[in-house]
Amino acid sequence: MAHSNTPNSSNSPVTAEKSTNPVTMAIYVAIGAVVMIIGIILLASYAVHSHKVGANVAVSEKTTLSNIAPLSTVVVDATKGPLPSLGAPKPAAAAVDAPVVAMAIPTAIAPGSLVAKPAGGKGVYEAGCNACHSAGIAGAPKSGDKAAWAPRLAKGTPTLYEHAIKGIGAMPAKGGNAGLADADVKSAVDYMVSLNK
Repeated sequence: MAHSNTPNSSNSPVTAEKSTNPVTMAIYVAIGAVVMIIGIILLASYAVHSHKVGANVAVSEKTTLSNIAPLSTVVVDATKGPLPSLGAPKPAAAAVDAPVVAMAIPTAIAPGSLVAKPAGGKGVYEAGCNACHSAGIAGAPKSGDKAAWAPRLAKGTPTLYEHAIKGIGAMPAKGGNAGLADADVKSAVDYMVSLNK
């Protein structure tokens, strides 16, 4: 018995009549489009809703202040004497209570003078300049390299002072130590010049 290739054959899951019918195809396309539109709307709704969830949470001012309050407060009292001492905790001025640590500083020490400053040109050089000039970092002329220093020395000491104070190339002003006085920088330049003559 021979098999026929008719559209109504039992071997074909979809008959030729249904697969080529334009009305059926239009219905399938319309259903697919509706499903896709619903999916896009649901995704957009989810994205908008998830974005608004964080914005809609009401946070009280007290909660916010407690979240950003410091863990402690340092109170400096210059009248306590020359040695640091811990005093009794004092109430914090902020809206949220935080532990207060009182500390005394000596009255004879001026503010800003607690940082040790190197003494003399050699001290300034060893405390800062040496870091780059001993190894030639970022193009800094090495100390003792007379060939590298010759063109710089030829420009004169006032130019070297200006470059050291204001910075030049990769070298920042005052070698990156803004707390140095111009006189300290000049003494360091004088010391470096003495090393490179």
